[in-house]
Order: sequence, then C-alpha cells, then structure tokens
Amino acid sequence: QVQLVESGGGLVQPGGSLRLSCTGSGHILSPYFVAWYRQAPGKERVFVASIDSTLTTYYLKSVLGRFTISRDNAKNTVYLQMNSLKPEDTARYYCYAIVDTDDYWGQGTQVTVSS
Repeated sequence: QVQLVESGGGLVQPGGSLRLSCTGSGHILSPYFVAWYRQAPGKERVFVASIDSTLTTYYLKSVLGRFTISRDNAKNTVYLQMNSLKPEDTARYYCYAIVDTDDYWGQGTQVTVSS
C-alpha cells in the first residue's frame, strides 16, 4: 500500500513563494510517474505538473515559468516549487502517483494566496 503525504502549504501574499512536498511511504516513488493537481472551491481538480522516472516534466500552461517540479529519490519525495504566486493559484494541492497498475492520491495541502 502506497501512502502519499503532502506538506508545505499555507498562506502567502501575491508574488510570494512556497515549496510543497509529497513524501511516499510503502513503496519507492523514483521509478514512477508523480504529479501535482489542484482543486479550487467549486471547481474540478486539474493537473498542475508531473515528473516521470526519466525526469521529463510537464506543466499546466498557466504555471509554466513559475512552478518547478522535482524529485529527491533519496528522500522518496517530489517537490513543487511555486514562485510568483497569484490569487488564482489558491487551491488545495494534491499529490498523485501511478505505481505499477494502481494509482494513489494524497490528502492534499491548502495553498492560499492573498494580501
């Protein structure tokens, strides 16, 4: 059983930065696809960024150039560095992983961008 635990969310002013972490337990994450999604109140959950075992990354167009996804295999952790945050980035951020033939979600971490 894989467990994903997100951390690093919080309240930040527009233009600020946060780094989210997604730490896996029960299975190593390095060989697998891991992504970040976000869900704002009243809206659908949407893809934000992903990274695979070859370190290929993809991003939602609106975060390109501001967010960076990376992984530290020694810590079994995937990060999402978020810079130049905007109020429209406010959402609950979820970690998602595909391990073998199963997929897993974390419980999410709240990010609020407000002055």
